Order: sequence, then C-alpha cells, then structure tokens
Amino acid sequence: MKKLLMSAMIMAASVGLVNAQTTQRQIVEEGGTGPYKSEVVGDASCPGFTVYRPQNLKELVAKQGALPVIVYANGACFNNNVEMRLLLSEVASYGYVIAAIGPYDEADVMAQWRGVLKSAYPETKGEVVMANGEKILPLTPEEIKARQEQQAKERAEAAKKAKKNKKQAAPAPMQFPTYPKMLLEVLSWLTDQNAAQGSEYYHCLDLDHVAAMGQSCGGAQVLGVAHDPRIKTCVMLNSGIGDMEMMGSTKECLKNLHQPMFYMIGGPGDIAYANAQKDYERIADNIPVVMLNSKDGHSGTYYEKHGGNYAKAVIKWLDWQLKGQVGQSALFLDDEYLKMKFPEWQGVRKNF
Repeated sequence: MKKLLMSAMIMAASVGLVNAQTTQRQIVEEGGTGPYKSEVVGDASCPGFTVYRPQNLKELVAKQGALPVIVYANGACFNNNVEMRLLLSEVASYGYVIAAIGPYDEADVMAQWRGVLKSAYPETKGEVVMANGEKILPLTPEEIKARQEQQAKERAEAAKKAKKNKKQAAPAPMQFPTYPKMLLEVLSWLTDQNAAQGSEYYHCLDLDHVAAMGQSCGGAQVLGVAHDPRIKTCVMLNSGIGDMEMMGSTKECLKNLHQPMFYMIGGPGDIAYANAQKDYERIADNIPVVMLNSKDGHSGTYYEKHGGNYAKAVIKWLDWQLKGQVGQSALFLDDEYLKMKFPEWQGVRKNF
C-alpha cells in the first residue's frame, strides 16, 4: 500500500505537471564548506523526498550551467535521511542537486547519532567527537553487563513465547518502508521538473550526469536500480551485497553494472566489510571500481563536522565522475596521494 501511495504521488506530480513547490527550508552548518552554500528543502509536489541543493539555484545555474544530480537511499532503508544530513548538505554545497528518500524532517542530527554511536562504538577510533563538539564514550563495563543481561532476558522470554505458540503461523517477514524503485521515481520527477517551464528546476539539472548513492541497506537499493542507463556512477557507503539478498538485490545485480563504482567502507570493523570485498572481486573486468577502507566502522564519519572525511572522498569522486575534474582522481588512483591525505586509509582499484 505504501509503495502504491508513493508511486501515485510521483505520478500525480508528473502527469499533472505540478511544478516544484518549496514549502520548507533549513540551512545546515552554515550551508557547507563548498563554493555554493547549500540548503535543505521540502517540496509539496514531492512529499516523500528531501532535496539538498545550492541556495540561489537559478542564479548559480545562470553562471555555471546545469548541475549534476544525485539520488540517495538511506541506511537501514529508512524513510528518513536526517542521519546523513551533514554529508548531503556538504556535497550539495559543491554544486549538486540531491534527492534523498524520506520526507523533509528537522529532527536533531546529533540526537539521531548519539544513540547509534553509543551502542556501536567504533573500537578502532580512539575518540568519537560529533559535529557539535560532544564526545561519545564507549559503554562502561557496567553498562555492557546490564545490556547483556537485558538481551538475555528478552531472548528467554521470546523463546518461552515461541514454545507456547509454536503451533501458530510464522510471523510475517519484516517490511521496509522504502523500496529501490523510489530512486528512479524521484529521478523521473526531477526530469519532469527540469523540463517544466515555471518549475524551480527548469533547465537547472544536468541529467546526463546522475549518480546513485546509498549507505548500508541503501546500497542494496542502489544495486537494485544500477542497471538504469541514466545512472552514470554509483557510490556505495558502508555497503555491499556479498552473498546476501536484500531489498530484492543479490550478487546477480553486479552483472548489470555499466558504470564506475566507488565503495567507501569502514574497514574490518564495518559489518559491510566482507560483503564489499566479495563485490569488488566479483565486479566484471570491464567495470572500473575503487574501494577505500578507513578505520571508522559502519558509522563512517557522517556525524562529524560537514560529514568528515567521508564527505571529502565522496565529493572528489563525484567531481571526477560527474564533472570531469580529472585532478580529483588522484585520491582513487594514486597510492602516494591517498597516503598523504588519509594515512590510515587503504585503497584498491581495478579496470582503470
């Protein structure tokens, strides 16, 4: 039902030629560090998505030309993109229009990350400092013990309940509130807006240069639509399909790739690490692919100021792949440059 509703909203905007209508707006971290200060907007004609874009879009396009487009899918396949707000705002400030799955939301980014980091503290990092300067400490031995006891209690209660109800029907499989095709639906909406005279995006979008990007489960959604010829590169953040099946994607999706791929992974402490390694090995010899590994675990640096080093790497990849800035390729092709910029990172590449 949710899928049908979302599709209906997208189609209504398209068929009815409803022009973009920005109704909500916020500035994050003073608009980022890029040359084009960004903003986060909610649009009445596309309520299931959030758009990250440069401020004064029309003026910028008049000077610089149409901007490349990114469609983004969230970690855990959530219908909410607040956790990635710092990174997405930062990327937009370098001249990109990003449509992210999830309705506009002004929830506190730090509040979103506080609990995540506390429960999944990256042991490879000596200290975790969020963008607001707040330090997150790992769980104390007492907290760990209390958590383990609570988890054991919950497992025992679940086992007891299952034994009592063993003759009942199996529970329904977990349902996700989002689905891969949403990335293509919002790309079609942007395409319509780019062609609609009077739209905020009229002739503002460079639809010959489109990236699909996703974090964790969102990466599975990216693989599910990567076959689409409109997508010119994919960015996989803390993600890999390996031997899993997720959101309808499997290792078979790797056979449908036709564009350069970038995997940004958090090292062996990242739960996506093993899957990403398998993807890298399985990607065909005609597909350029780069994989960088940091020591940041599955949470990357998304909670750091302006999205941290992950944002820097993503911007360099997009500038190279979508804007043709060959100088930005050094991070991905030159081991000495990588060592100089990010000495703790490791990188591999093939098919260039």
